[in-house]
Amino acid sequence: MRIAYLDCFSGISGDMFLGALVDAGVSAQLFEDTVAALNIGARLEVKRVARGGISATKVDVSANTEKHGRTLTEIKKIIEKAAIGSTSKQTAIRIFEALGKAEAEIHHTSIEQVHFHEVGAVDALVDIVCAAVGAESLAVEEWVCSPLNVGGGTVKCAHGTLPVPAPATLKLLGDAPVYSSGPQVELVTPTGAAIVKTLTDRFASFPPMKIEKAGYGAGSRDFADHPNLLRITIGEATLADDTTAPSSASPGTLPGTSPGTWHEKITVLEANLDDLSPQVLAYAMERLLAEGALDVFSVPVQMKKSRPGALLTVLAKMEDANRLTKLIFAETTTLGVRRREEQRQTLSRRWQTVETTWGPVRIKIANMNGSVSNYAPEYEDCRTMAEAQHVPLRTVMQEAIQQYLRGERKV
Repeated sequence: MRIAYLDCFSGISGDMFLGALVDAGVSAQLFEDTVAALNIGARLEVKRVARGGISATKVDVSANTEKHGRTLTEIKKIIEKAAIGSTSKQTAIRIFEALGKAEAEIHHTSIEQVHFHEVGAVDALVDIVCAAVGAESLAVEEWVCSPLNVGGGTVKCAHGTLPVPAPATLKLLGDAPVYSSGPQVELVTPTGAAIVKTLTDRFASFPPMKIEKAGYGAGSRDFADHPNLLRITIGEATLADDTTAPSSASPGTLPGTSPGTWHEKITVLEANLDDLSPQVLAYAMERLLAEGALDVFSVPVQMKKSRPGALLTVLAKMEDANRLTKLIFAETTTLGVRRREEQRQTLSRRWQTVETTWGPVRIKIANMNGSVSNYAPEYEDCRTMAEAQHVPLRTVMQEAIQQYLRGERKV
């Protein structure tokens, strides 16, 4: 499984994320084409700089005109008109929606009424859309992030001078692990926080991986005793059959594990429900998935006094178990949640994008022993196109599979 790790020892901002992506191998031309596609009068400057003696990439955005106070509707129109991939559009819009939700809660208004000030400016539009495009180009299956150094002191924004982290940043980070160290300045910007909020699958220390490449993105300031950098490290998650990996990389390896499979510990949460309406159960399952559960399912069971009920089962990353348990208690009528640790073995996976009549679709490809064992088009990509183009979902999925198979035969 291809993973990326963000080291936010000096926080994160939109331009730092773009610089790290370019330094890690994402084409600067891809970003320039993306900026041109937005058609908002912006341009990029990409250069090499040093921060704390470490060479890094600095990405700056400049524009002939600057407009503040865009609404989410205006921003969506700009993104939707751009000639970029549909998945990148969806990711960029999700980042802006996360920002809008945070601003709306802070100002006690609706997301439609929020006027994006700093984050509605040209540079933020470029940062967020390029971040979405660049992240997709890496074909990463899991984003992992370190605890974030938020900095300290105060920051000037559209609503006056406020303590760091700014209110929107604080709201966006939510339950992410944060700390304050080094210079007393803002290190995590709202744009950076929204990117992390949207892309990151989990927060953890450096994960076991075979490192493929790393990149450093530079911030605008150059601190005397603090390298103002964001580092991204990309590689393949350590496989269970990899004897060169430290033993802690694959704890509890099962005997007979197949080469090309990823092995990990997970937490299984279960609850018996006999007095919950099907509508509420369906909503709870959707919430659990949206909050990071690996999988959620229910099966009908016969409970005491012959009452029909449901067994709710949630597969979770170990670090998410406590949070998802609280959600089960909040959204269902259960009085108890059972918990156990299990070993999970999954096939190594990767993404490949194919072009269809209606646009690009990602194909998820599973591998074992170096060969393809399964493949399937990404449902959300196909569903979005089917709805937008008014064609049957099956038609989009079938063409995506055909395009993938044609490419395989050419190889």
